[in-house]
Amino acid sequence: MRLIYVFVLMLQPILAFSQEEAFYLEFKDESLVKVFSEIENTYDVLFSYKDIDVDKKQISIVGKKRTLKEILELIKQKTNLNFNVLSNRYVVVLKSSEEIMTSVRELDMVVIKSYLTSGIEKNKDGSFKLVPSELGILPGLTEPDVLESIQLLPGVLSPNETASGFFVRGGSSDQNRLIWDGINIYHKGHLFGMISPLDPNVASKINFINKGSHSRYGERLSSVIEIFSNESIDNTLNVELGANGTNVDALLELPILKDKLSLQASVRRSYMELFETPTYNQLAEKVFESTKISEGDSGENDFSFMDYTLRLNYKPNRSNSFYVSLINIDNQLDYNSEETTSNRMFNDNLVITNSGYSAGWDIKWNDKLSQKSQAFFSDYSLNYNFITKENNEQVSDFEKRNTIYDSGISTELNYRKSDVLIYNFGYQYNLKDVAYAFINTADLSFVLDTEERIIQTHSLYGNVDYKSKTSFNFSLGLRGSYYKEIDAVRLEPRLIIHKDISDYLKLQATTEIKNQIINEVDETVFSDLSLENKVWRLIDGNDFPILNSHHTSLGFIYTKGSFSVDTDVYYKTLKNVSALSLGFLNPENSEFNVGNQNVLGLDVFLKKRFNGFNTWVSYSFNRARSKFKNLNENKSFNSKSNVTHAISTAVSYKKDGFQASLGWKWQTGRPYTIAEESDDGLDFNNGINTGKLPVYHRLDLSSTYSFNFSKKSNLKGKVGVSLRNIYNRHNLITKEYRGNNSLSDSVELIECYSIGITPNIMFRLYW
Repeated sequence: MRLIYVFVLMLQPILAFSQEEAFYLEFKDESLVKVFSEIENTYDVLFSYKDIDVDKKQISIVGKKRTLKEILELIKQKTNLNFNVLSNRYVVVLKSSEEIMTSVRELDMVVIKSYLTSGIEKNKDGSFKLVPSELGILPGLTEPDVLESIQLLPGVLSPNETASGFFVRGGSSDQNRLIWDGINIYHKGHLFGMISPLDPNVASKINFINKGSHSRYGERLSSVIEIFSNESIDNTLNVELGANGTNVDALLELPILKDKLSLQASVRRSYMELFETPTYNQLAEKVFESTKISEGDSGENDFSFMDYTLRLNYKPNRSNSFYVSLINIDNQLDYNSEETTSNRMFNDNLVITNSGYSAGWDIKWNDKLSQKSQAFFSDYSLNYNFITKENNEQVSDFEKRNTIYDSGISTELNYRKSDVLIYNFGYQYNLKDVAYAFINTADLSFVLDTEERIIQTHSLYGNVDYKSKTSFNFSLGLRGSYYKEIDAVRLEPRLIIHKDISDYLKLQATTEIKNQIINEVDETVFSDLSLENKVWRLIDGNDFPILNSHHTSLGFIYTKGSFSVDTDVYYKTLKNVSALSLGFLNPENSEFNVGNQNVLGLDVFLKKRFNGFNTWVSYSFNRARSKFKNLNENKSFNSKSNVTHAISTAVSYKKDGFQASLGWKWQTGRPYTIAEESDDGLDFNNGINTGKLPVYHRLDLSSTYSFNFSKKSNLKGKVGVSLRNIYNRHNLITKEYRGNNSLSDSVELIECYSIGITPNIMFRLYW
């Protein structure tokens, strides 16, 4: 019997008192899972149940003050479920025909439930779990967007306001590993990063790890975002249709064989070629800022995006389960313009795709030993062409290509020796084939820059988890990787410690070493559109050595009553980071340079619940410094990710099917390199990143309402509206320079601003 147990941090000083006290609760056609979540937060109890016993169940309860015993008895009458309260903390949920259990095996320990809102939990190991179907409303979002939700967590910043281009604890965006059903995702996001490339209505669970990751995770230095589509076997047909200000989508969950085989499929597509909404216009204005699309007086811009997913789950018996999953993400841009004075026509054509496939097998050998095996393939492609025609004949074609073929297999054994001691052992094989090319074709074809590399990686790892109710809990892991083509071995120890100091105070500490062999680099080769100025490339072991990170953190969690405080101080060192020396900063060196980065940071999170309101405040301090040989006179300077202070706060309210949330963000400006005008153009005499952009701040609002069309019908609906940047703050978010392909090029200052006031609406149907 598989039970999923949810453990929550105590919200009241005396547990028994909260259970005996009567609280007002009211539910109108709410899912049983959400009802249990609300009861957990109100009465300080923790539910344990089988998914199949509560999945898809709805319940209504008339508003009234009730004790825990009274509300459980009422739910029992309505659902025919039994409840057993163990140790005044845990409530075991079973069918009436089953024997009531008298003991609980601890599977997952949650130290803070409803971290920002319902559906976000913080675990003992410091990781976060997000369940989109249970997510409460967040400011500026009408739908439970995977990547946008993560950006509201402490230590996560998106200075460019993109969905996927966020920094985690001072690390660059390419140091975040994004996984969908075991498939590595490299796509930056729809509409050049403004919209998450992953349909938020498909994901069923997300694990976000920003420190102390399990030894099974490698490849990236800063964070892991692991996303799962529906893993359960659906026995009922479910259909969803939705639309918002940028796209329409559909979701299907289809049972094929009862309790054995089910299918989930989804599709999402933009409709801008038919109708341009205010939402799209605001996003496009930001994306195409400082490109010829926004600067030109004439031109035709044809843009579209689409993604679709498919997952098949098969469970032939209690011991075995299989799945097959695929995902496809596609972006296309076709921009045509004309220069009438010279009879020239220009065409920018950009196609970005990321498709992937995976298959998995989970087997339970006995009560103590289980195994997970998996295989995946990911195919990423970026193709950009800038074509020039004269008198309808092509005279030149600039091409930019970037391809990634990423595949791998893995298997992991899980041995539960006892309720307090668990062992994990695993093997992973990965092959990455990465290439890029810049080709300029006029009378002849010139290869401006090209590279193709392959690296095979063999990794072995082990992990020991020890859980004690009276002493320290720890997770100790070691990962060893052999990189065949460069003949290199790297060891990555990991340690996570958790200790309950008192009923109210908990200690958390982590330390880890990680390595990375793929990253994004800036290219100075001319790109007329200037939208995708980075390409993925593999390290070579010489000029581009393996990236390395040491990350240590120490923090405390304090909770009493409905008040919680989570603090964490950390120090991170990054080695072998590559940076491009801009020709106008150092005319004698326009090559890539390798250096180091140090990050010192502090994250603080405060939360309070009262009278149906949920409030929180998050503060992050970040000091990131870089040092590269032959740059800035070999002196350290502020990193691009250095945002010294960042504050976000929000208040949300929920009653019946109505939810509303108002949130405000404030942060100090990013550093930039100061340029001074002279007779010869721009001069750079003050060093790298010595300037600081103005302060950034923004106010966001969102609201949703869920409803039933009738009591007799299963058809349900949901409407939502959101406003980003309500007071239309004109935030300057980047100051950069381009035009340094040769010493004769003039240098141009590029200033980019934040998104303006942006409305969005959403409508969904469920049946």
